[in-house]
Amino acid sequence: MREHTKTVRIGDRLIGGGNPILIQSMTNTPTEDVNATVAQILKLEQAGCEIIRCTVPTKEAAAALPEIKKQIHIPLVADIHFDYRMAIAAMENGADKIRINPGNIGDIDRVKAVVREAKDRHIPIRVGVNSGSLEKNLVEKYHGVTAAGIVESALDKVKLIEDLGYDNLVVSIKSSDVLMCVEAHEMLAEQTDHPLHVGITEAGTVWSGNIKSAIGLGLILSRGIGDTIRVSLTGDPVEEIKSAKLILRTLGLREGGIEVVSCPTCGRTKIDLISLANQVETMAAAYPLNIKVAVMGCVVNGPGEAKEADIGIAGGISEGLLIKKGQIVRKVPEAELLETLRYELDHWESE
Repeated sequence: MREHTKTVRIGDRLIGGGNPILIQSMTNTPTEDVNATVAQILKLEQAGCEIIRCTVPTKEAAAALPEIKKQIHIPLVADIHFDYRMAIAAMENGADKIRINPGNIGDIDRVKAVVREAKDRHIPIRVGVNSGSLEKNLVEKYHGVTAAGIVESALDKVKLIEDLGYDNLVVSIKSSDVLMCVEAHEMLAEQTDHPLHVGITEAGTVWSGNIKSAIGLGLILSRGIGDTIRVSLTGDPVEEIKSAKLILRTLGLREGGIEVVSCPTCGRTKIDLISLANQVETMAAAYPLNIKVAVMGCVVNGPGEAKEADIGIAGGISEGLLIKKGQIVRKVPEAELLETLRYELDHWESE
């Protein structure tokens, strides 16, 4: 379905119309604190973030946007709640997109003012609806918070802005109920051709949030729905990017980056595989190689599994086999396994 959505330009990036799915995150620093906000965005960029959203609740936050933009390299989205004047100020100060819920910024004249500014500056509007703030009349109509209610709310707001003569829109509907969120996206994708930003809102901690996001985003994206994604986690935003990249790669929607596979260990494991696998995964994240690295714990299944990877290690007793492109290369003492892998990755491109 993604190839049938409209194309929207956000800064120097294009979404929709079959363009690659882009990864978003949101800063958790005070936007007014330029240094802290820039530092966090640069870390997120390095991790692979492609669009960043910052809250703009005050005039000071809006005024900080030009300086932030000077120092970053990805499009900046202004997150607006309640005060329509902040939406206008954010656009005046260079926001590449704004995120609003037209239902919480006031009467129609205020919505008109925001849309007029966006139209004059050709700035896309992300219309966001959250199940937690569904309008009372829709809760009553559908006897609770439902997928149908969320979709109707979103489409009402899209129509409101379209009726004002503007259709440069991205739509976002979110719920912490994973299956409700999936159902809502399926319904929405059939009723609009605007690009969709996809995420499971308030998913939880890095542990629980990753599981819920992987299931929800996996189901939605596998149906061909979604043009940008965010994995919402209670934790370091860098974790969101790492998770989003792995979800896209697992679904075959993105290439690049090392895939690390490792066995769950068993009583045959004679090396400290758990520690080694974690160190390998951390190390591998720094390499822009599109390869698979295997870290296996024993000589029963290890060599066979490692041979299916581009490079791998199969553990023995205080040592491991280095296996490269299906061939056993040599035995390596356990203490040298990590550095041996690092050397091989450092020299992989030269091969």
